[in-house]
Amino acid sequence: MSKTELLTITSGNSAMPYEWSIGKYGSRFFQEIREHQRFLGIRCPKCKKVKVPPRRICGPCFQELDDLVVLSDTGTIMAFSTVNYPFIDPDTGTHRPIPYTYGYINIDGSDNIFSHIINETDVSRIRVGMKVRAVFRHPEEMEGNIKDIKYFDIIR
Repeated sequence: MSKTELLTITSGNSAMPYEWSIGKYGSRFFQEIREHQRFLGIRCPKCKKVKVPPRRICGPCFQELDDLVVLSDTGTIMAFSTVNYPFIDPDTGTHRPIPYTYGYINIDGSDNIFSHIINETDVSRIRVGMKVRAVFRHPEEMEGNIKDIKYFDIIR
């Protein structure tokens, strides 16, 4: 029997040990971001819809997916919410700076929404239908995870 070392993430004084894998397609998704600063989706052979991030099975069609599609770094805001309520950020164990805007973005070339931070907190300057572009960390700062996408900027 092999001994497995558990990953421990702390949030304040609470430890949350867990094991979790993002799988083959999740790994490819983050590799594409790290290496090329763009998104990777996957196309269903039956309904032809492109999902981002890639997954193994098309939910509506129950088809196994393997047709990876390179997408751009732009999209359209489909919905958003500006958060003004403080809470403990699980990554840092400290209060998350507020306000911040969380958006549901349709990445160009995909058929679903992708959730991430939008770099605008003034609700009078943001609306559904606006175009956005992903802003990535500098290549030397990339870690191969969701934080490699710093936020989405509104394209003016």
